Amino acid sequence: MSEGDAADNDADPVRAVAQGTFDLIHPGHVHYLREAASVADELHVIVARDPNVTHKESPVLPARQRRDVVDAIDAVAEAHLGHESDIFVPIERIDPDVIVLGYDQHHDEEAVQAALDERGIDCEVTRAGPREPKYDDELLSTGRIIDRILERRG
Repeated sequence: MSEGDAADNDADPVRAVAQGTFDLIHPGHVHYLREAASVADELHVIVARDPNVTHKESPVLPARQRRDVVDAIDAVAEAHLGHESDIFVPIERIDPDVIVLGYDQHHDEEAVQAALDERGIDCEVTRAGPREPKYDDELLSTGRIIDRILERRG
């Protein structure tokens, strides 16, 4: 092993953070997490707590259950519950090199970057690409899954 190889082994792993509600995991979630994992050595996922989900209907599943399901996905090094009042607390603790937003998440990349800069958190913000349906009736949205359940069983 050369000196350069030894130095590479001592380097901190590149960490990425993905975040979301992750209610009723579907193929779109898996695509997002795999894509986020592909840019780093470790993928940490922050699962939103119920009170922080204000941009859509409240989650069906409890936050801890959603976290446990996300944590079981192979691409994920560790899943964390979000902070009750300050979404940047877990980001400060994880100290990521990159935050990967979902392709359809409501967050504004520039606003997230500005908030990170203001807090002295040095990381890049990027956005994952979309996952196209692989067949006609594939559902890539929790809302659409719930609508289908209500149609068929409601």
